[in-house]
Amino acid sequence: MGYAQKLISVILAFLSLFFGETCGMIPTDKGSVTMFDFQRPQLSQKDDYERILFACPPRGCEYSFANLYLWGRQQLVFTRGCVAFFSHFNGRSVYPYPIGDGDKRAVIEEILLDAKQRGIPCRIVSMTQADQAELQGWFPDRFLYRTDRDGFDYVYSVDDLADLKGRKFQKKRNHVNRFRAEHPRFELQTLTHDNFSAAQHMVSDWYRARMQADPAGDYMLESIALSRAFRHYEGLKMESAVLLEDGEILALTMGSRLWSDTFDIHFEKAREDVEGAYAAINCEFARYLRLKYPDLRYLNREDDVGLAGLRKAKLSYNPHHMVEKSWAYLVEDFHGD
Repeated sequence: MGYAQKLISVILAFLSLFFGETCGMIPTDKGSVTMFDFQRPQLSQKDDYERILFACPPRGCEYSFANLYLWGRQQLVFTRGCVAFFSHFNGRSVYPYPIGDGDKRAVIEEILLDAKQRGIPCRIVSMTQADQAELQGWFPDRFLYRTDRDGFDYVYSVDDLADLKGRKFQKKRNHVNRFRAEHPRFELQTLTHDNFSAAQHMVSDWYRARMQADPAGDYMLESIALSRAFRHYEGLKMESAVLLEDGEILALTMGSRLWSDTFDIHFEKAREDVEGAYAAINCEFARYLRLKYPDLRYLNREDDVGLAGLRKAKLSYNPHHMVEKSWAYLVEDFHGD
């Protein structure tokens, strides 16, 4: 993402943060008429949205209601028994693939008209392989497709992360065992009123240190999203845990249910000076979730956004599978972007 695009994204995020939850993140020409009245997601829509989402086959982490709400990039509208989306990604307007059991083909036809009336290229994103097959069947030869490897989600077996069995997890076991040996009084606690403020301070210290060490890093949007997660923790029904030793927070993780068998890890932060803290909270939280939700099978640890170091780290945990995604470009709109 270029500097100008980063700056625009940060400004929009701050507008959302300081001027209310209904602040539109994606402006449109007020003189134009569009098919859809896209709006920022509201907490009051969570239950209705998740009834539709949970009835769908598993999808990527960007469809989590918490992610929709926290990052402020996507707008949505309920229509024809489906949910349609409008978003902004790296300076480009895009339409994440609609979800729902309603008349999805009609919704996509209206997306094509919506893009035309907005005067923007029609880019449909976040498509699974099944979505792409569906779109090709409905609109043969209308779209060009490309794989979005940077957007693939890493999905892990909860048993793998909780137990770290076998040779492929030997290095991870070593990190966790060393952490346990060096911090024998550590404990995992869920986020409560008693440790809520301390967790916020730990996260603030983490971002402050990271921004000082890496001034060119792109941490602002994530810090805003995590700040909103704390502010709307109960409304979003988030779940979080912290690693403590002698009352001091060493690491924090936070996520929410994505499907009946999948939990989405939205945020994970640990003190950089505590070796093994990331591996430890990863393992301990997987154990906690497995005990609390016996039907849980997977942990979605989201994508790597194309960062080589993050990709290497996520692959090192041996994902059970990936949620593969692709983009579709309307043929007449495609200009090689």
